[in-house]
Amino acid sequence: MGPPRSKKRRPTFRRLLKTSGVKLENKLKNRQLKQNVSAKKQRKEQKRLRQAVKGAVAALPPRPLETYCPRPDEEEEEDFLESLPTDMLEDDDLQLMSSMAQRASFITRDLSSCAPVHSGKKRGSEVTKDYEKLPRKMARIEQKEVIHLLPIKDKTGLIPQSIQKPVSQKEEEEEEEEDDEDAAEQEDQLENEGAAESMEGLTAEEREQRRAQKIQEKKLRIAALGSAVISDPISNVKRVKELRGMLMEADPSVAVTVRKLVMVSLMEIFKDVAPTYRIRPLTEDEKTTKVKKETQQLREFEEILVSQYKFYLEDLEQIIKDWKQQKKKRRQAVNLQSYGGLAAVAVRCLTELLLALPHFNFHNNIIVLLVPLMNDADRQVSDMCCDAFRKLFVQDKLGAASLATVRVISGLVKSLSYSVRPEVLQTLLSLRIREVKKDIEATKPTKKFMNYQEKKKNLSRMQRKWKKAEEKLDKELLEAEASENKEHKLKLHTETLNMVFLVYFRILKKAHRSALLPAVLEGLANFAHLINLEFFDDLLNVLQNLIQSGDLSNQESLHCIQTVFTILSGQGDVLNIDPLTFYQHLYRMLPRLHAGASNDDVIIVLRCLDTMLTRRKKQVTLQRAMAFVKRLSTLSLHLLPDASVGILAATRAALHSFPKCDFLLDNEIQGSGFYLPELDDPEHCNAQNTALWELHTLQRHYHPVVRLFAAHLSRGAPSEGSAALNVELSRRAPVELFRDYSLKDMTFNPPVDKPPTKKKDHFVVGDSLLDAELQKHIDKVLHTHTQTQL
Repeated sequence: MGPPRSKKRRPTFRRLLKTSGVKLENKLKNRQLKQNVSAKKQRKEQKRLRQAVKGAVAALPPRPLETYCPRPDEEEEEDFLESLPTDMLEDDDLQLMSSMAQRASFITRDLSSCAPVHSGKKRGSEVTKDYEKLPRKMARIEQKEVIHLLPIKDKTGLIPQSIQKPVSQKEEEEEEEEDDEDAAEQEDQLENEGAAESMEGLTAEEREQRRAQKIQEKKLRIAALGSAVISDPISNVKRVKELRGMLMEADPSVAVTVRKLVMVSLMEIFKDVAPTYRIRPLTEDEKTTKVKKETQQLREFEEILVSQYKFYLEDLEQIIKDWKQQKKKRRQAVNLQSYGGLAAVAVRCLTELLLALPHFNFHNNIIVLLVPLMNDADRQVSDMCCDAFRKLFVQDKLGAASLATVRVISGLVKSLSYSVRPEVLQTLLSLRIREVKKDIEATKPTKKFMNYQEKKKNLSRMQRKWKKAEEKLDKELLEAEASENKEHKLKLHTETLNMVFLVYFRILKKAHRSALLPAVLEGLANFAHLINLEFFDDLLNVLQNLIQSGDLSNQESLHCIQTVFTILSGQGDVLNIDPLTFYQHLYRMLPRLHAGASNDDVIIVLRCLDTMLTRRKKQVTLQRAMAFVKRLSTLSLHLLPDASVGILAATRAALHSFPKCDFLLDNEIQGSGFYLPELDDPEHCNAQNTALWELHTLQRHYHPVVRLFAAHLSRGAPSEGSAALNVELSRRAPVELFRDYSLKDMTFNPPVDKPPTKKKDHFVVGDSLLDAELQKHIDKVLHTHTQTQL
């Protein structure tokens, strides 16, 4: 009998992620040691039990009718009697006497002994007591479970009673399936070994044909199992186990292809079969309660589905771990070079499950597994994971999955001492935190209730009473539904936002010189309207020190400026702060934009201009506004067409916000002094003494939209009349226009019209002259020339 099965449950998938390899090895050694000790104790106990049962049950050997103790002086007489012949008795009589002696058990006691007649009864009772003291546990016969009954006592002693435990039909089916699977595995191994031997003597072309044939057979097998599960999931859910077993394909020629196909097939099966709710384990009371047959089938289906889904995720995790550790197991059919492709497919399957089943079991485990891969050295795997989490943030309306992901990202950034890729933090820009207010307003009750005057006019006393009770109930239901949804969302989004700002502030405090600073500044600019007022002063001081240090690039400085003005245009209106220094920084940085790589910074400049000039027009002086309008018109001369369109649209918005800037369209000088274009202070550059002559040059631009905007601005940017813009251009924001006319795809937007083609006269070869006589003369000359040559 082998050692008993350990009752200790297998560690969960989440605990396996947090447990180190050394700890797992120590646990395994301790478990094996305990099993050996318990098995040794059980063997000793079974040996003791067998000896006790053997002494209690064994029948006494038959004795002759009379037994005498031989005396020393009778030994010679016995030898003499034994030597006498026995032919005085016949053979039949001798057999009869021996058989009677065997059956006469009541006279087989030792007559020569001096013990009392009833002493055997006492011995039997003592044996019974000793037997009762021993545990009633027998060794299993032929590995079958046995139920031990009370023993039976007869004249010969105690006879143990036992019956074989009845096996249910389900257990028999499971045993048969296991036997079939073992047989199938053995057959596959034999086939693989035989195939490996047979492939040695084939040519390259024959090997390729054999491989294609095997792959086709495996595809048909995978398709048959998958279609069976999808057609009837409750009845055929056990086929998932058989399909999952194909992940251990041992044939080296087709192992990589088959494993990839099986991983993708299982992923699609789980996406189709998984329910739209989370499956929880049954309680003890629910397990013991009798339910309908359909309910029991559904419970069994859910239990098998969750277990197989868990094993599938563990298989994918093991593939990724083997790839990361460059670890090759014994008897492995896949070489180390092929692990990269398997790991890429495994990551793709995990990302698909992350997006398709955010409500199902083990979703947090998938997040814990994929977040470290966002910082992987392999660019393909990293981009795959980052894109998946961006999509998850966009489609997550409740916020639970976003909160779990942000927590894991925060722990990853802290554990790696802020040495992570910037793309990891850029994924946080896709969070739907700023949409909370819209979602809450949409859930407010919109039902209109009658007031007292309307009730008194239109309803009777009894109807008013019923109407009052009905409206009270409706209000309670609406408030309960809206408040629960609102409170839950607010709680989740508040925790998510706190974790995001915790990551950003840690990097600003401890790693402000790292490569993560642009992503942090961009994130602060994105979520600045949600920052608490208590942090405004400290944050503004930190951003101002960063800009003045001169260590930031153009893009980082623009993100700092955008963050500051986003704060001041939102809750920061209550603060009495004049951000003149930030206006000066942006005014100084505008000429650095050009038609090269910095063209990507134009969209940040457009957002800053919208926040600084349009939304804060009451806090901006006219001198500052005119200086920005003049510098923007100068900037539009040396930018790409998409950037020029956006800058001219921002100039149009500034002219509408500050109507007095229209005298820049006149040549007359306003006031004393002259314009200082090289001065970086917008308040003292005397922009009122110049004109927007750049608009006249832009009217001859090669881009039609730029020409249209330049002509529109040179006439004062009117809203009506012949010089007004069309509806499509006038209603779009500068950022939208910049994106619509982008040149990233190396295409001209709008497309260039083809030049008109002139019809040319085509001369026909042959008799093409109008004068017939001249044509005859030419033909005659040519004919005589050919004859003379011949």
